[in-house]
Amino acid sequence: MKRKGNLYQEIYKFENIVGAFNEVCKNTKNKKKVARFKEYKCIYIARIYNILKNKTYQPGPYNVFTIYEPKERRIVSQSMQDKVINHLVARHILYPAILPCLLDVNVASRKGLGTSEGIRLAMNFHRICKVKYKTYYILKCDISKFFANINHDILKEKLERRIKDKDALKIVFDIIDSEENGLSIGAMTSQVLAIFYLNDMDHFIKETLKIKYYVRYQDDFLLFHESKNYLKECLVSIREFLKKENLSLNSKTRIYKSTNNYSFLGRNSKNKYLRYRNVKRKLKARIYLYKTEKISLNSLVSSLICYKKLLKKNNFF
Repeated sequence: MKRKGNLYQEIYKFENIVGAFNEVCKNTKNKKKVARFKEYKCIYIARIYNILKNKTYQPGPYNVFTIYEPKERRIVSQSMQDKVINHLVARHILYPAILPCLLDVNVASRKGLGTSEGIRLAMNFHRICKVKYKTYYILKCDISKFFANINHDILKEKLERRIKDKDALKIVFDIIDSEENGLSIGAMTSQVLAIFYLNDMDHFIKETLKIKYYVRYQDDFLLFHESKNYLKECLVSIREFLKKENLSLNSKTRIYKSTNNYSFLGRNSKNKYLRYRNVKRKLKARIYLYKTEKISLNSLVSSLICYKKLLKKNNFF
């Protein structure tokens, strides 16, 4: 596949900057920050245009914090201006260059896919394997500290095979290098680069290992096969492949029999939602936001309906 060129000029087109500006304002939860940003909209748009056109962009400092649900993660938050530029780079440089080479079994961070598609594929593979093999096995893999361990040099080499525009590569590399190690969770470019980083592994599993039934969401992936011994061989091969990518599998990785229970994207093998306590906590938080007039009644009702459907058995699809 040919490398993509003429990408950089797209990120400083006026209509693209305005579109990214509006998208960031819509999706940012800190409404005070959004209000200040909108107040000087013309100034910010002109500034972003000049920075990008003159090729003088340098990523600003991150606001770093840690979350502990569902597990401990290091999250970064950017300034509003950096968020807009990040969106422009993701939408108009990374998407055109990266998306055409990704497999549909890689379901994270793309329009029309996501966790629901990942669960749908997994349940569909269960049904197919049950008919074809009756007894079958699932290799469930999870990568240890995926975002933190993404190697910058390896990632840049992969990007150079997809992008030939030097200006586009420079701004992407500057964003990558703004983090000392790995990629930050929270930036749009990080999500796109993360799904791309393991694209070679996806092709390896599908084309070299010949695994027909395979699905991946970021660092969490499943392989379905009738032979447990073959999945053991696949596990050895995947470990060896990941060593070249500077990654390793964690202790959650194991082979399950079709009758065993396991979790994937918050669901067990029977398609039941696992984290009932988390749902209860989230609903309490939404009710509190409504009582303090931070969200509307409409928003609260939408959340209640959504979680009710999510928890209802076999009503996810």
